[in-house]
This record gives sequence, structure tokens and C-alpha cells, in this order.
Amino acid sequence: MINFYKYEGCGNDFIMINNLNGDISLESDYIKSLCNRHFGIGADGLILLEKSTKALCFMNYYNSDGTQAEMCGNGVRCTAKFYLEASPKQGLGLAEIDIETRSGIKNIKINQDETYSVNMGLPVFNHNDFPLGKIKIEGIDLECVSMGNPHAVSIIDDFNNIDLKTIGPKIENNENFPNKINVEFVEKINDKNYKVKVWERGCGETLACGTGACAVYAILQKTSPEPGSGEAEITLDFPGGKLYLSKDHEGNIILRGPATFSFKGEI
Repeated sequence: MINFYKYEGCGNDFIMINNLNGDISLESDYIKSLCNRHFGIGADGLILLEKSTKALCFMNYYNSDGTQAEMCGNGVRCTAKFYLEASPKQGLGLAEIDIETRSGIKNIKINQDETYSVNMGLPVFNHNDFPLGKIKIEGIDLECVSMGNPHAVSIIDDFNNIDLKTIGPKIENNENFPNKINVEFVEKINDKNYKVKVWERGCGETLACGTGACAVYAILQKTSPEPGSGEAEITLDFPGGKLYLSKDHEGNIILRGPATFSFKGEI
């Protein structure tokens, strides 16, 4: 019997399992079955909370298809909240927490409004996971960036012109991306507000994506005067809710958003 907990960040939902004692080992097919929304618990991903020698804990993250992923911005916020609730003595009174991920250690600050701010590091525009510079796939202009995992971002005029369920998998599995890729479409409302839809590698269409939000912010900074100047926060409106993006004085992208406990059970 294994205890599990469901958490979500802007509708991006995760099965969380406390594996700090290291007793639990899950096969890829079993993880996939747990994430199935019809025959399992249902989730965009599964996270094992594990011990770390470099930080307070390690986020062992899997996509809903059972594959490992390097990083998840919504998942790491949920991991922070889960750690604080699963280890109340160790987490008592903490204002911030360091979590080890496959893309390095992430620092998460706990804000008074019960949001969590994650230093997601610097964007990487030159990476083996994608071609350098602008590319066009299926008639769509894309710019690529890595935020610990690869993203292809397209700034468009109107979401109504995009069939995400059709174009998402075509871009995800395009030959330009040897390890597949996450895809974001962005519609500008004004200089500080944007709408975003996302197709996640290994998951499909999701209600939000934390690393995707950071990728969008990085591309917006790169391609337009605003929000590229200053360190003011902008708002990205996903179908599942709002995420808030800014940068520190060193250019590291700061992702702020909620992390919410949904329910718990046994499998």
C-alpha cells in the first residue's frame, strides 16, 4: 500500500509520493497507468519526494507517459509545499527551500500571499535539443529556448487560428528536436499581460506549464523591448490560471505562482 497526495499549480496536476526513506520504486508503465485519467488517479505527472545530499530534497519527476523529465516549474512549487507538509518539523518556519532537480538546484521562496517564487535560472538559447535561431514548422514561426527542458515558442495574433491538438504533436515530434520538445503559443494582450496555451512533451495539452511560462518570458525579452527592460513582473494567463514572471538583477528568471493540495488516498 502506498499513500499518495494530489497537488496542482494552475491546473497542472501531480501525483506526489513521499519516498524520503527510499523504499518505493515505480516502473514506467505503472507510472503511466497511475496518471491515466480514466483508469488511474489521473495527473499530468508523478513526483517522488526523495532525499538529496545537495539540498533539502530531490524532485524525482515523471511525465504522464512514464518518461523522466529534467524540470517542471509548477511541479517544483508543489514539491516545496509537499515537503513542508510532509516534513513539518524540518520545514517549520522556513521562508525558502532548496530542491534538487535533474536540471540543478532550485531555490523556492514562500511568499506571504501563499504563492511560491522559484529562481529558474538563466535561459539557454544554444542547445543540442533544438536548432539555433528562428525556425518554421508547419508554417509556424518558432523560437527555441531551454529552461532545463526544451521549448519552442510562437507569438501569434489569435488563438482561434491554432488547432493545438493537431499542431502540438507535429511540432513536439518534429525531426528538428532529437529529444522532442514542449510547445507554447502566446497571444499579447498588452506589454504586461499575455495569454498562453501549451502542449507538453510527454503529456499533451495541459492547463499550465511552469518552465513553459519561463520560456515564453525569455522569448518575449529576446524579441521585444517590453518586458525586456527592467525587472517588473508580467502576467501569463494560462487556461488553468495565472503565473507571474520577472527576473533578478543577474537575469535569472523568477517564476511565481500557487501550489495547492487537492486530495490524498492509497494505492
